[in-house]
This record gives sequence, C-alpha cells and structure tokens, in this order.
Amino acid sequence: MNSIISQDSKYNFRILVALLCLSSLLTYGQVEPHTLPQKNHKIARDILLATIPALVLSTTYDGQKGKRAYQFSKALVGTIAVTYDLKIVINKEYPNGENNYSFPSRSTGVALASAAFAQKRYGWKYDIPAYVLARYVRFTWIETKKHDSVDTIGAEIGIGISHLVYQTI
Repeated sequence: MNSIISQDSKYNFRILVALLCLSSLLTYGQVEPHTLPQKNHKIARDILLATIPALVLSTTYDGQKGKRAYQFSKALVGTIAVTYDLKIVINKEYPNGENNYSFPSRSTGVALASAAFAQKRYGWKYDIPAYVLARYVRFTWIETKKHDSVDTIGAEIGIGISHLVYQTI
C-alpha cells in the first residue's frame, strides 16, 4: 500500500480523474426540473458537485507524496459507499416519486465531505467559501424538490467520514 501512496504526479492525476468521474455519476440520469429557477439551481449544483471536490483535491498536493490525496479519496469513497448502502437499506421514496433511493443524499454528502476535509486541513478562515457552496448544493436539492430536508442528512455523513479519515501528517 505504501508504494501506491508514495507515487507522485501520475497517482495524483489518476485520483483527480477518478473523482471527477465519480462526481459526474452522482448527477447522471436525474429528472429535469420544471421551472427556470429550478433549472438554474440544477446547473449551478451540477457544476459545484464537480468543482468542490476537484478544488479540494488540488489543495492536497503538499509535498507529502500523495498522502493527503489518499486521505481525501478515502473520505469521498467512504461517503459514497455509506450513503449508497443506506439508500438500499432504507428504501425511501424521492419527493417527486422517481424511485426509492432518496435517503440519504449522496451528493450532499460528497459536497460536505469535501468542505469538511478542507476545514480540517486549513481551518475555518479558508473553508468558509467551501462550506457556503456545499450548503448551497444541499439547498438546491430541496429547492428543486429532488430531496426533502431529511434526505440531505448525507451531508452530515460526509462531514463525519472526512473527520474520521483526516490525519495530521
């Protein structure tokens, strides 16, 4: 495992590509919103779902041979895995009736896991914008009637997992 962590730029680039692909999968196949404000919120949300993790990952290049990128990857993969498993077990219907995998929201978990990782790494001074944007992602799910406020508990799952995997190097 140490040989994987100790590789430099090729490894970090692969992580970046994998995270961007994962974040794009979170928004694939969603029902389109009906009103113009809902459409605008959806576009902004989709952009932020790819941008927030990518920006946080780009800040993990700190000369530690990929250790921060590895920690961040564990936080995101852990968040995605836990929220996916809970969706299957809980089987709650979406507010729009689309299917029965509404709870918890995986994308709010990913957005807030990214913000929480940045907060652990840099403190609140540099993380306030990340939290504001991540909370906006959470708001858009409710505003576009894709999730209700209970569904967005995935955000707290992401925060918790980021705090669990982050280690001071």
